[in-house]
Amino acid sequence: MSPAQWDLPPELCCRPMAFVALTGLDVVYNAVHRAIWDAFCANRRADRVPISFKVLPGDHEYPKCRTKRTSYEWYIPKGILKTGWMNKHLNLVPALVVLFYELDWDEPQWKEKQSECATKVEIVRTSLQGRNTKVAVVLIQKKTPLPPGEDVMASERAAALCNACDLSGKSLFVLPHTDHLVGYIIRLENAFYEHAQTYYYTEIRRVKSHKEFLNKTTHQLLFVRHQFKTAFFSELKQDTQNALKYYRAAYSLIHELRTHETNILEIKTMAGFINYKICRLCFQHNTPLDAIAQFRKHIDLCKKKIGSAELAFEHAAWMSKQFQYFGDLFDEAIKLGLTAIQTQNPGFYYQQAAHYAQERKRLAFQLCGGPEANLGYPAPDPLETPTGILDFYGQRAWRQGHQISTCFKLVSQELIIALLSNAVAQFKKYKCPRMKSRLMVQMGEEYYHTKDYAKALKLLDYVMCDYRTERWWGLLTSILGTALRCSYLMAQVKDYVSYSMELVGRASMLREDQKSRIQKNVAKVLKNEPPEAEPDCDPSAVKAAQALWNERGSQASGEDLILEVQDSVPFVQCKARFLHPSFHLDVPVQLHVFLLTDSPHPVRFSKLCVSLSNQDYNQYCVVDSLGQAPAQEDMCLVPGRTHRYSFRFVARPEDVGKKIEITGVDLMLGSENGRCIFLNWRGGGGDAASSHEALQATRSFKRRGRLPENEVDWDTVSIQASTMIISRVPRISVQLHHEPPALNNEMYCMMVTIQSHEDIVARDLKLTAGLKPGQDANLSHTTHVTLDGSKMCDDSHRALLPDIPMGDLQPQEKMEKPLSIRCSTTGPRIFLVHVAYTVDTCIEGRDIVCKCHKDETVTIETVVPFEVAVKFVSTKFEHLEHVFVDVPFLLMTDILSMSPWPLHLVTSELQLAPTMAAVDQPASQVEEVVLQTGESASECFCLTCPPVHHGTTGVASGQYVMSWKRKSANATIPVVNTVITLPHVAVETIPLYVHADLPSFGRVRESLPVKYHIQNRTAIVQEVEMSVEPSDAFMFSGLKQVRLRILPGTEQDMLYNFYPLMAGYQMLPLLNINLLRLPAVSGQLLRRFLPSRIFIKVTFNGPANSGIESGARCWSYPSLILTVSQRRSSKVLRQKMGRTVPLLCPPSPNRLSRR
Repeated sequence: MSPAQWDLPPELCCRPMAFVALTGLDVVYNAVHRAIWDAFCANRRADRVPISFKVLPGDHEYPKCRTKRTSYEWYIPKGILKTGWMNKHLNLVPALVVLFYELDWDEPQWKEKQSECATKVEIVRTSLQGRNTKVAVVLIQKKTPLPPGEDVMASERAAALCNACDLSGKSLFVLPHTDHLVGYIIRLENAFYEHAQTYYYTEIRRVKSHKEFLNKTTHQLLFVRHQFKTAFFSELKQDTQNALKYYRAAYSLIHELRTHETNILEIKTMAGFINYKICRLCFQHNTPLDAIAQFRKHIDLCKKKIGSAELAFEHAAWMSKQFQYFGDLFDEAIKLGLTAIQTQNPGFYYQQAAHYAQERKRLAFQLCGGPEANLGYPAPDPLETPTGILDFYGQRAWRQGHQISTCFKLVSQELIIALLSNAVAQFKKYKCPRMKSRLMVQMGEEYYHTKDYAKALKLLDYVMCDYRTERWWGLLTSILGTALRCSYLMAQVKDYVSYSMELVGRASMLREDQKSRIQKNVAKVLKNEPPEAEPDCDPSAVKAAQALWNERGSQASGEDLILEVQDSVPFVQCKARFLHPSFHLDVPVQLHVFLLTDSPHPVRFSKLCVSLSNQDYNQYCVVDSLGQAPAQEDMCLVPGRTHRYSFRFVARPEDVGKKIEITGVDLMLGSENGRCIFLNWRGGGGDAASSHEALQATRSFKRRGRLPENEVDWDTVSIQASTMIISRVPRISVQLHHEPPALNNEMYCMMVTIQSHEDIVARDLKLTAGLKPGQDANLSHTTHVTLDGSKMCDDSHRALLPDIPMGDLQPQEKMEKPLSIRCSTTGPRIFLVHVAYTVDTCIEGRDIVCKCHKDETVTIETVVPFEVAVKFVSTKFEHLEHVFVDVPFLLMTDILSMSPWPLHLVTSELQLAPTMAAVDQPASQVEEVVLQTGESASECFCLTCPPVHHGTTGVASGQYVMSWKRKSANATIPVVNTVITLPHVAVETIPLYVHADLPSFGRVRESLPVKYHIQNRTAIVQEVEMSVEPSDAFMFSGLKQVRLRILPGTEQDMLYNFYPLMAGYQMLPLLNINLLRLPAVSGQLLRRFLPSRIFIKVTFNGPANSGIESGARCWSYPSLILTVSQRRSSKVLRQKMGRTVPLLCPPSPNRLSRR
């Protein structure tokens, strides 16, 4: 059978839909009818019911219904399924016939119209006689009907029309032709769909009713037929679940049939039909695993049902179609949203389809004596039938003995190529490169057999790269053989030489005699002679190829061919390398090229040239047989022996710092009298197999034998395709003298010392110094370098000073250059000192000017020189969270040295804000103080806060400026001024300010006068109640309890005489103050400004007393004895352990008591 006979019928592949015939519509001449038809069939969306509409004339003849069989007792079926049955129920026998008739309810000639409509209905029924097809009538009306029940005349006339036409009320419809026509049409479709469902349900019951008359002895075919029809009607009814069940039952029954030579084709055909339906419904139900399982079961059951051995080619064709159609179903499901995987995709089924198509071709050639057998097709055609159509699917139209003649209709190569192409597309989509390459090779071979050598060569050349990369040398050799035959038959000289060189090379699996023959053919091509024909070529194609080769030879004089061999494995290997990765400018550049051939015979070349990135050097890297070059034996490559060719040249000064690369190596074969073929290697040589071979050589533990002195082991040669030209080695020394780390914001001094060790004068000496480029961008904004260290750097100074002229430097001469660096942030920095100069030198008789340079880098850490801690305390040295207006308080600064070097504090300055005022003139208390690492110094300032604006809660204090430098710095180094911004402080007001005047100490049993000052700071008169509590340490005279009034802004003084009774630190009598008009103000708040303790001395009697009195008055303090005169004159006192002691404020008994 021909390939077309295995194609599935279109009625099997389409989606079954209910067939509804529309009559009474004149879609050609009636615009209203045309609009109705367009609404039914044009632009149908997926959400509309699945119905197939067709317009038929009213007197259309439908297929006649055969007489119903009442008994199957003597009936023997002739086949399983008739070829026209599916088409009949899809396109010929409708489930519903709809008669369209123009009739309004208020039609004046109602009787005549009603009679005419009844007549048309009767004509339709007559043509459908014996069928269960439903009939419905649609009245086309011009007006929109009223709601049911409101139009009495319409109801009466509708009932009369139903009686006249013998219709039920559900079969009469009204279609108003209005603006909402599509909406009415959709409602009509739904009603038609219900009628069609009823029809197909009736047909299913009718088919099932035959089962009771059948027996499994003679009616096995009918069991299959009825199950198939039931399933098909279920599909028309859109009941796909039941359809799948019936198809599965039919498939099981068909494999229960007894098979023999006469019916095996019919069984396989119907099994293929049913399997297609099952798989399609499984994919439709989104159960792809069930579809795959069903197809595998189908193949397992049918692959051995070959039948006659002479018809094996026919079975192979049927198997090919099965795989092809399942692949189509799989691919269609994927397009609808199914997800496939790499190991399960349609490509595998297309591949198997192509495999069976190739098997069919092989069996057909074997049966018919090969493609060259000149056998004619029999006449008359045994496939001819009187009607041109067979009665049953899968049956033959001739006797069994004549079926061998079908082998003459051989499968076309295009069918195999199309299947392979589909498989390649699928494997490419799912990223299966090896499967894709394999199938592309098969496609190339099919193109070769069809004598389409150009396409075959294109496909084979594409996959050769993959096989070279993965080192499948056996497969590559086979593909190269096919490609060589294609290029020979097309007389493609370049391709022929390229494939021949690879087949002769080390990757080829051919025998030595075959390699020798191919190499001789290449030699003939170089001499403009046609090569010998390749084995296994079609003799007729060889004759045409020889004519083409002769034509090419006559036109090839002076022809040059360039072969890119980097991606192949030719019979000549090349490795080029520079002797060193870099060369100094005063040293000649040396380059070696190594060649090795794997051919059976020696290879002679005419020219070897190396191309460099700087083409000016190419003239020094040429080996030419016409020039002064080497002897003739050096131009011949002996198999298995490594040949080395050396080149050298002097680099140019302008190439210093540049890379010289080998861009290509060209080896010329042939001569000017014949063809010239240039083998070109990109870069430093190598081919598709050399990288892996080099890796294997490094991993190999095989012991290599000793070679003669002039020979080189090929595996030990590596490719060095580039070299760097670097400047001449400098002969100067650069030394950096400095004292790290650097202190923040200081002028850090670094001395650069340069000494020459050259034998000649170093000219144009230039110095570049500063921050090394390439670091954090913020460092360049916070680092400043200058040559003048006597002035402080600012933002105008750069971080790097380039090309500072230093003049000429004589041999052994030394010069120094100071640098000053200022770093405004902490952290490490890398500084660069670059010294450049030029010298004159001679290299191989050539005078050149060499630029030399010397770089030195140093990392300098910048640290904080000191830390300043600032705090606010009261006159009693208590910590303050806030201060009060016009109440004195103390500002204390603690300076802690963090520098590893001694710090010289030149002076300090307190710059107060307008919101602060000093009690006395503030002067520096740390002037000219030197701090060692870890030592600290303190200062104390007495301040007050003037009244502030209402609502102000915090005020600025000002700035504290420290002037300092490191102790070891020169006198010319400027002083660093570090500004510390003092913190803001919260300010509050107090209604009553109370302070006391009393001596710094008292004596036992001597009068101690104390005066309390009470100041009213409010705008109202304050009533103050005061009382003094008794104390065991004191007797006192004065008002013990008093109530007084203080006017706004005035001050009241209270005088008391205390009489100490005990020595040491004693608690003063407690003064209680209550504001009667401001009870919220506590007495504790008012007492915080009063001293609570005082030191009482013992009264001395005798000479000792006078000695002490005449001195400076001293008191005892644990571990430290201070005198008043010492406390007032000293600025920093240190204990024996080295810890600094903060400076003391003017005498205060409260402070002394706290210490």
